[in-house]
Amino acid sequence: MAEGEFALVRHHLEDALQRTGAWVGDHDLYAMLADAAAQQRDQAALREYAPLAEETARRYDHTLYQAVAHRAWGVLHWLTGAAPAAEARLNLALALFQQLETRWQVGRTLFELGELALARLEAGTAREYFSRAHTAFEQLGAGRDAARTRARLASLG
Repeated sequence: MAEGEFALVRHHLEDALQRTGAWVGDHDLYAMLADAAAQQRDQAALREYAPLAEETARRYDHTLYQAVAHRAWGVLHWLTGAAPAAEARLNLALALFQQLETRWQVGRTLFELGELALARLEAGTAREYFSRAHTAFEQLGAGRDAARTRARLASLG
């Protein structure tokens, strides 16, 4: 998603927060906002929406959104240099996504773990995570995610 697209998505989701009705709750919107912020590496939005996504997911005992919130926190921790906290949150997200058998979410979280490993200069570990993510995306037929992951693997040599 391009930066302009994120701004547009964020605008529409924030507008929807003001008009929540039977079709959507605040937990849905906070999870989407936190997830979009993680994909865009937007630290300000992550600081705003990760706590809200986590709190509302916990309130509704919504396991999928709890995992999304963990991943958002993991990305924020990674971006701010708190690698151990990032790894802990990403592993919590991965475990929940695996429990739910949400293979695309598993792949996305493995990709984030690969990015974290690269930031820690652990190329072998990064390659392992990216390979697992690539396999998950290929099995699903998630072409764009598979291509992005394949390119990341190729950049490792």
